[in-house]
Amino acid sequence: MIMRCRILCFSVLSLSALIAFSGRAQAEPAGTDLDRAYRKEFAFLEAEKRTLTQRVAEIDRQTAEKSRAAAGELDNLQGRLMAIGVEADQLALQLADAERAIETVSEGEDVLSNTLTQAAAQLEKGHIALPAIADEGTADPAAQVKQLGFAFGKALELLDQYGKVRVAQGEYFDAAGKLIQGKVVHVGNVAAYGAGAQSGALAPVGGGKLKLWPAEDGTAAALALAGGERLSKLGIFLYESLDKGVEERKEKTVADIVKAGGVIGWVIIAIGLVALLMVLARIVILMRSASNTERLVEQLAPLVQRRDIDKAIAICAKTNNAAGRVLQATLEHLDASRDHLDDIISERILKETPSIDRFGQAIVVIAAVAPLLGLLGTVTGMISTFDVITEFGTGNPKLLSGGISEALITTEFGLIVAIPGLLFGNVLSGWAERIKTDMDRAALRITNIAAGKVVVQRPQRIDPPGLSADLAPAE
Repeated sequence: MIMRCRILCFSVLSLSALIAFSGRAQAEPAGTDLDRAYRKEFAFLEAEKRTLTQRVAEIDRQTAEKSRAAAGELDNLQGRLMAIGVEADQLALQLADAERAIETVSEGEDVLSNTLTQAAAQLEKGHIALPAIADEGTADPAAQVKQLGFAFGKALELLDQYGKVRVAQGEYFDAAGKLIQGKVVHVGNVAAYGAGAQSGALAPVGGGKLKLWPAEDGTAAALALAGGERLSKLGIFLYESLDKGVEERKEKTVADIVKAGGVIGWVIIAIGLVALLMVLARIVILMRSASNTERLVEQLAPLVQRRDIDKAIAICAKTNNAAGRVLQATLEHLDASRDHLDDIISERILKETPSIDRFGQAIVVIAAVAPLLGLLGTVTGMISTFDVITEFGTGNPKLLSGGISEALITTEFGLIVAIPGLLFGNVLSGWAERIKTDMDRAALRITNIAAGKVVVQRPQRIDPPGLSADLAPAE
């Protein structure tokens, strides 16, 4: 392509020079020889131009043929590339299938190995060992299959053996931990009895050992089974395996429960007892303050109407309670003006209020504080639990039980103290309010009777609060 451009440029320059030279020759007179020479040169250049044009055309043809050949080769290469890509995809699929097959085989080998390991552990409990493999370092599928068949065969024999009652010489521990030699009656693989110096039902201690378990009729059943008798009814202690020991569950006492709650548990119990004493003391106080105020008013009303005030005051003095003292103050000041008398009554009721309300606020405060102390115990218990986990891990649940017990028991104690405390606090507060209301009503009735007015009850009418009675002139 570059050669073609060079040839064209040379041709154009040659023609330009020739035309310029011819023009110059025409402008200037010259001889015939010179004109022939110019014509000859022009013919030569024309021949060269044609030759160059042909060569350019030949080069174009060759270039077009090479381009077509290159395009064909490119198409061929692209086709081969696509074929290689398809083949690569097929090989990738085959590789994935092969990897899955290898994984399946590996998983099968792992399952087989784990099965044989578990079978060896279980058969070892029955004093049976799997046949050894010649080369332990290599996994021989045929040998493993042979071991698996042996394991299943022996497992069936053990199942048949465990489904029967068998008697054999053995040893077990008594309650004091002393080893006893005697007969051991195995009921399948889930229960056992010992017949020896001490007889009875047996429970696992761990590590394949047994111990006597306190049970009713255990001795008689053990001796009967050891003698080959068949019992219609059998009290039996079932266990899961001999590898894990079984401990007798002890009933927790109140002291054990409180001790499990820790220091905060004792604090909650203490304030709970204080709240209980306050409730009892408040009940006594309110009972003394609420000694039938209505009956006392009925005794005083005739005396007030007859103006026998001294005798009425003497009756009030004998009552020795809040209502009697309020009514006594009312009777002592009947001659005062109504406003002054109302102030005296209100003052006397206010004087009696602290004794009536004694311990009421303290009970409510304890009822509110107890759940917060329970929550505090929960937090401290969980902190203790996490400390144990940090030091010993989570492998032994017994190590975690202390903190969890503290967390839950303190919450329980807090609620046990709070719920009755809140209930009794509100009930006793309502009782105290009713006592103060009854004293106010009794003093008002005595005042009205002294003023020559009596209260007329209308049982069929429901009046608004404070208007349950109408005042009418005394007859």
